[in-house]
Amino acid sequence: MTTTYLDKILDDHRAAAKADTRSLDELITRAASSPPTRGFRLAVTEASGLAVISEVKRRSPSKGDLAADLDPAAVAAEYATGGATCLSVLTDADYFGGSADDLRAARAAVELPALRKDFTVSAHDVVDARLMGADAVLLIVAALDDQELADFAALARELTLDVLVEIHDEVELERALAFDADLIGVNQRDLVTFEVDTERAIRMAPKLPDGVVRVAESGVQGPIDATLLAQAGYHAVLVGESLVKAGSRADAVAALREIPRHN
Repeated sequence: MTTTYLDKILDDHRAAAKADTRSLDELITRAASSPPTRGFRLAVTEASGLAVISEVKRRSPSKGDLAADLDPAAVAAEYATGGATCLSVLTDADYFGGSADDLRAARAAVELPALRKDFTVSAHDVVDARLMGADAVLLIVAALDDQELADFAALARELTLDVLVEIHDEVELERALAFDADLIGVNQRDLVTFEVDTERAIRMAPKLPDGVVRVAESGVQGPIDATLLAQAGYHAVLVGESLVKAGSRADAVAALREIPRHN
């Protein structure tokens, strides 16, 4: 069987999780006394027009360095000035150049709720998201089995974290709905090839049930792409590369926020 890039990333994260000897119960106790979360899903649902989840992203495996020396607090402030609804902050160090410190700094600089964008493979990862100040955690259906998905989602909710559940196709959608996912992201990037299919989210939109908050991820280069996704019924777009590389990040966010929502 051919080993994919995703396999390598997940193998590394699972190896790190296996070596983590910290007491989960002690971590949960600490996390339970953390300051209140800001309500990631609520911010998306209450946004006027298309919600924009703006990503603090230094690099990617497919594109290399995007803004390796960015100041996460300054970037977050630019996004907020443009009207961003939420933040997404990469915390994976080896493949995306991120860190927990990036999340802490970005969230502290603004009043927006923040998603910890990472490859969650253990209960420790979920609790760590809460401890580092995240308001939401990412669960990638392609990376987890059904029991892990259910257990991690339940733990996240116990800790008042919202759960963004990432899918790519109908099979993964059914798996997400099996544990009552109510915030679903359709990632247009294939996690095996890292290629982007800009029609994937539009194809999947009619299959997402009412009551699910819909997020389109990856491949949004500007207002034209975002408008098509809004027209397809998405409540939000999660945008990284094009915002990080924009001449004016605030203006780039503002242009997306002007797009009306169609649901």
